[in-house]
Amino acid sequence: MALLEADVNYGVVKDFVSRVRERAVGYEVSKALNPGQQVVKIVHEELIATLGEPERLNLSGQRPRTIMLVGLQGSGKTTAAGKLARLLRSQGERVMLVACDPYRPAAVKQLETLGEKINVPVEFKPGVSPPELASHALEKARKGGFTLTILDTAGRSQLDRELMSELTAIQKRVEPVETLLVVDAMIGQESVNIARGFREDIPLTGLILSKMDGDARGGAAISIRTVTGVPIKYLGTGEGLDALEVFEPSRLAGRILGMGDILGLIEKAESAYDEKTAREQADKIFAGEFSLQDFADQLRQLRKMGPLGQILEMLPGGMGQMARQVSPQDAERQLKFTEAIINSMTTVERRRPDILNASRRRRIARGSGTEVQDVNRLMKQFRDAQKLFKMMKKSGMRGLPRLFG
Repeated sequence: MALLEADVNYGVVKDFVSRVRERAVGYEVSKALNPGQQVVKIVHEELIATLGEPERLNLSGQRPRTIMLVGLQGSGKTTAAGKLARLLRSQGERVMLVACDPYRPAAVKQLETLGEKINVPVEFKPGVSPPELASHALEKARKGGFTLTILDTAGRSQLDRELMSELTAIQKRVEPVETLLVVDAMIGQESVNIARGFREDIPLTGLILSKMDGDARGGAAISIRTVTGVPIKYLGTGEGLDALEVFEPSRLAGRILGMGDILGLIEKAESAYDEKTAREQADKIFAGEFSLQDFADQLRQLRKMGPLGQILEMLPGGMGQMARQVSPQDAERQLKFTEAIINSMTTVERRRPDILNASRRRRIARGSGTEVQDVNRLMKQFRDAQKLFKMMKKSGMRGLPRLFG
């Protein structure tokens, strides 16, 4: 359901689920994970394998080399050309942008504006056909000592023979080392037909998935990758010229599944917790014997997982949204106060917090560098937690899954 909601092609989802089922049946369960978590881990790993290993640009061969961007009108090719030029220029390349789209109104002006912002020259000659312009720009780049030309080609509202003929002619004239298809991530399953249509006529070497900053979860990525086999190389994550990310399958997998970085969270839990301790603490919670000493032990285990801000970012679904309403700095500060207060208590006080009278609370506040109100607040939170645990025990945990929706 997560894949279908991310607008992944139905056939791709069906094959994917079959592979996960085959792998999961009989799989040995990790000591730190329950079977449900183990399935999540398998799904995540299989999704990463489906998305494929990240492939970097091929910038080998005689200079200047050419990168050709293709795609339908409105896919974000011109903006992607500017972003890519900025990125490669920062890596030491001498870049020239080439405006091979004389048809769309203001396309050339848009590219020239982007070029001015990043201090990259833009080549254009009115009345010259795109294949001739690409060839002319390559020769000019060679004489000018440039190492790279990036071609912003024309698009159409839909695939047609005229467009493909022009793109094929450009390829024959300049022989690009990379031909990257720019696809709008918002179009979902239609992206498969677009990618397949381009690949039938043009030897694509990679994908740039644009507009990943919108509501799309990236289902187009797994659909195109599976159906065409073309590797994803970059993700456009915003309007800014610096908003171009090198593709990392693990991050996109988490986004497609709507899970945050759940695998990273599981891995941290595996390293910080052992099954025996976790089961003992769970038994105490539901037996109504959970004490401040147990709470202190849990805080120490949480500390082993890393900075609290990173853990909050990894939480999935509704829990992640709730957690991110609190800044990582405030959460970390509150955690330190809580630790300080509990550490200022005696062993007996941690195990029997009901004996904490006014004088004991004043002593604990002085010892922890906090106020009596902070101690009172912690005790109220602890009592509320105990009530919640008792309610969960009586209801058989019904309603708890809603927290993860």
